[in-house]
Amino acid sequence: MPTPILYSFRRCPYAMRARMAIAAASINVELREVVLRDKPAEMLAASAKGTVPVLVLENGEVIDESLDIMVWALAQADPLKLGTVAAETTAELIANNDGDFKHWLDRYKYADRFPEHSESYYRDKGCETLEKLEALLSKQQGRALLAEQDSLADYALFPFVRQFARVNEAWFLASSYPQLIAWYQRWSENSAFTGVMKKYPQWQSGDSGQTFPIWTSGGI
Repeated sequence: MPTPILYSFRRCPYAMRARMAIAAASINVELREVVLRDKPAEMLAASAKGTVPVLVLENGEVIDESLDIMVWALAQADPLKLGTVAAETTAELIANNDGDFKHWLDRYKYADRFPEHSESYYRDKGCETLEKLEALLSKQQGRALLAEQDSLADYALFPFVRQFARVNEAWFLASSYPQLIAWYQRWSENSAFTGVMKKYPQWQSGDSGQTFPIWTSGGI
């Protein structure tokens, strides 16, 4: 294996943040784009969980949690100093995002599958997290969640806030979260995000994977 192998799915927020961290660390991997209803045997052999992302290192070690992949990548190189900002608060934000917020996000996005409550109920529950993020951004004049510069928290949370916003983007853009809206719009156009969202064909056994990230003279 000349480079680590990353099994990914373009639209999965967990895979998005793993790709973002790998790109931020300037690590080249062989990206294998999978279709979740047709998972390759090689990925399942590496991780029986059957979820993305899955990173297989050159020595055969497997990392199959997105946050662990982010931490691994930034341990190799962290030129943007993403991992140096408010580690304890970062951990708390990510824990809430991956727990409570993701719980309500899934129900808001797929409200028809959860008829116990209305879509607006699930949205309001998710907004409890949005209010916290708005308060954090207000302290930084909207620059980033925890400091004047982006950190691991911004990279880890943006794909999920994006998913929440895109359920009903018109509602989100008219909501009472001006700092969060500005953060969302900035990140939506940020090359740290757009640069890892290139579409790739489904990887099949025997195919060569894609070189990721694609580097240009201007960055990703």
